[in-house]
Amino acid sequence: MSDLTKALCSITATQRRRFFWAVWSTGAPCETPFRKPDASGGGARSEDEARAAAERAVGRHVVLTEPYWARAWNRVLRGERPPPRRAPRARAPGQKPPALRSAWTTLRLAPGASLAEVRKAFRQLALETHPDHGGNADDFRAVQDAYERLVDRLARRVRSR
Repeated sequence: MSDLTKALCSITATQRRRFFWAVWSTGAPCETPFRKPDASGGGARSEDEARAAAERAVGRHVVLTEPYWARAWNRVLRGERPPPRRAPRARAPGQKPPALRSAWTTLRLAPGASLAEVRKAFRQLALETHPDHGGNADDFRAVQDAYERLVDRLARRVRSR
């Protein structure tokens, strides 16, 4: 690959709701034999933050590829075999994945809502989406992540005044 080509970046969510990324800038990833990425890292709080860290690591723009490769590299790092390939899940047309929706949209709030409104919306949606109450686990995680991002953002805004 020349310097003009873009690096391939795979990003996946971890069990602790952080994001792990891996970048292949000198060649495409392959399964047999498993090709190590040129750079990898983790701990990002959002997919955008993980992508920015990957771009800083390789010093150029990255193109996102499927999350399978980051999951596979994470398993190889732990001394395990890469996971088997799965067929992609179907998504309703026009529906964005939870990680790509804005935190305001996820909590069904207008941008600029107060901290009290964010907390109230979170409590209400947590009850609706919690798996113990018949909700979807992915939706519940998306609500939790959106709440954390908004509370962090609003707390920074208060501290900077």
